[in-house]
Amino acid sequence: MSTLAFQAPDTSAAIDDFTALEQRVLKTVELLKSERAARAAAEARATELHQSLETQTAELLRVESEVEAFKNERDLVRGRIERLLGQLEEIGS
Repeated sequence: MSTLAFQAPDTSAAIDDFTALEQRVLKTVELLKSERAARAAAEARATELHQSLETQTAELLRVESEVEAFKNERDLVRGRIERLLGQLEEIGS
């Protein structure tokens, strides 16, 4: 018979290994929780930014439309003023 079969296992080394493993698992769990929280915060921020972009895009379209309307109105007013100036020139001649 082998003498190795009757030796008692080194329980203090096994306990130390188990404790170290347990600490690594706990650290990994905490890291995972932290990363999940960071991801959730990033996703919430991305959603907020997306909504803000949509709002700003709608506002930009509205302002562009308004600017175009002002340009058209300016052109109409310019034409009317040019006609009036032409009539004034005719009167003065």
